[in-house]
Amino acid sequence: DPETDLEINCRAQLALLEACRKNNPGVRIVFASTRQIYGKPDYLPVDERHPVRPVDVNGINKAAGESFHLLYARVHGIRATALRLTNTIGPRMRVKDARQTFVGVWIRRLVEGAPFEVWGGAQLRDFTYVDDAVDAFLRAAANDAAIGEVFNLGGPPPVSLEQLAATLVELNGGGAYVVRTFPADRKKIDIGDYYADDRKIARVLGWKPRTDLRTALTKTLAYYRKELPHYL
Repeated sequence: DPETDLEINCRAQLALLEACRKNNPGVRIVFASTRQIYGKPDYLPVDERHPVRPVDVNGINKAAGESFHLLYARVHGIRATALRLTNTIGPRMRVKDARQTFVGVWIRRLVEGAPFEVWGGAQLRDFTYVDDAVDAFLRAAANDAAIGEVFNLGGPPPVSLEQLAATLVELNGGGAYVVRTFPADRKKIDIGDYYADDRKIARVLGWKPRTDLRTALTKTLAYYRKELPHYL
């Protein structure tokens, strides 16, 4: 749905920034950007100097939205910062479909006692627990050194998707997954391996991820065992 995506992730950002410029120029904004804007990495880990080369419509619109925030910081003095999030996981994440994250669907199916699919399986990813992501937003909002800057968020050491699936099944105390060949119609937007270099945000804001992957997954599974019906 590229036109709706354009309205939400691009045009709406410009409208918000124009409203702030005209009515509340002293506002502090931290924009939730994404690793998707990098596209297929030229090197790993990916730092903020990596070319921005999205492979899908959402990535293009998020790149444009981020650019509007940084432009308004440079030109209009809006105190904006962009955080390029990697895969953010934790309680309250979307689980009813895969529109925001594949991990949510995996967790839903595990809790429901159904098998889930792993496409490919060898791709490497990193994950940020929601509490750590919130900490990064608060640090960015509270520190003027972040104004006009872009920061990557990372997570614990990267894992393959199949390793992630196996860990989820172990922590759940049971379950099953099936490894499938990556669908041909999606292969054009598969980026392969990705994990972030988050040294810049560590240096400037003192942020680092504090929640290891097993703890993050354990807390998320426990939450949805209790609350899943409210998220379907």
